[in-house]
Amino acid sequence: MESLRSGETTPLSAGVVSRTVRLSDAPRPRTALGAADPPRTFWAAPGEATVVGSGAAATVRADGPDRFRSVRAAADELFSSGDVHAGTLAARPRLFGGFSFHDDHTGREPWDGYPGARFVLPRRQTTFADDEVWLTVNAVGESPEEVERQLEEARETIRRRPTSGAVGDPPGIVERTETTSKSEWCEGVTAAIERIEAGELRKVVLAQALRASLSSPLSIPDALTRLGETYPDCYRFLFEPDDRGGGFFGATPERLVDLRGRTVETGALAGTTGRGETPEEDEWLAEELLADEKNAHEHDLVVGAVRKQLEPHAASIRTGTRRIRRLATVQHIETPITAELASDEHVLKLVEALHPTPAVGGLPPDRALETIRDTEPFGRGWYAAPVGWFDAAGYGSFAVALRSAVARGDVATLFAGVGVVADSDPDREWDEVQLKYRPILDELE
Repeated sequence: MESLRSGETTPLSAGVVSRTVRLSDAPRPRTALGAADPPRTFWAAPGEATVVGSGAAATVRADGPDRFRSVRAAADELFSSGDVHAGTLAARPRLFGGFSFHDDHTGREPWDGYPGARFVLPRRQTTFADDEVWLTVNAVGESPEEVERQLEEARETIRRRPTSGAVGDPPGIVERTETTSKSEWCEGVTAAIERIEAGELRKVVLAQALRASLSSPLSIPDALTRLGETYPDCYRFLFEPDDRGGGFFGATPERLVDLRGRTVETGALAGTTGRGETPEEDEWLAEELLADEKNAHEHDLVVGAVRKQLEPHAASIRTGTRRIRRLATVQHIETPITAELASDEHVLKLVEALHPTPAVGGLPPDRALETIRDTEPFGRGWYAAPVGWFDAAGYGSFAVALRSAVARGDVATLFAGVGVVADSDPDREWDEVQLKYRPILDELE
């Protein structure tokens, strides 16, 4: 594993040097992202700072079943020494990235440039926190004086940068190609139900992919801005390959895990229905969702599994009150879960323990993953996998990469899935997938 610096290779053990300054005349996140160098990074989450990353001071990659531990080991080496003046906690050096869903991820199209795990320490990052904006320059193995010089240059560049105009319209879709026909989908769901009835499975999450040819290349900064207006309470993200040959982006409602100190915040998000035309219809649909046996059973499986996955690490676990989570196009059943760890842990250890949750994989996990591989005619890549960030202390925030797409030029590949249990109906599950495409489709059409 290596850090990348101006095309050269620097040992991770050389140490992180980081300098930060507060900006008085600050850009907006969309402007900062549009002007960023590849690979660009974007992260915005409820209750967190919004971060725009430009370039890479260090990049950590890993593959295979040990990718979680390999990333952690490389990060420990990277953060083992350094000279950091952050100015504010939100602007501290952090690694941003994600993991593949499957251990044996191959990175085939459209996932070129996305290995089994990849995390970037941005060369420059702009942090939007508490009504203030901070500019940071990170480096590995460079002198503090050089980093301070680069910070001043970057600040001057921002001062001279013109303000970007209005957010553009979606590019429009000229053609759609489904990886799974409806008849193939129904066959796959029926086969999964037969496995459940035979006792091989309790639940499995099956997904589809949709390839959209666009009338012009997608502006991801514009798409993320529009998603923020429609889905302000979701986790918005962008991760690009080194060559900026594409971008994996989305606005997911599902938190995987958040770790601060020994306090863990996670939850279960499973069970879906649409939104009503009126407040009264909205309430009726929500009540029907909570009362529906199929969705309640699916949700209970997720809650129980998340608690079981946390138990080896926790001194205590508390399950909150079941509630409805309303988004622009759908409603979900949500149960918050909080735990206190028995000892200090790195967030990546919890990420590994929780992935994949039954909300995106199934039960039992091994049989569910086998069924997913047998059924889905495409590679999930980073879809439905952990994406987020962590810092030198091992604290961090990760979401499950749903409501997402990979965009490359004038082509975008979207992903969506549903949970299948014993009383699932293939036609209804098909309709639910189409509903879950909507957040990203709305930013393309």
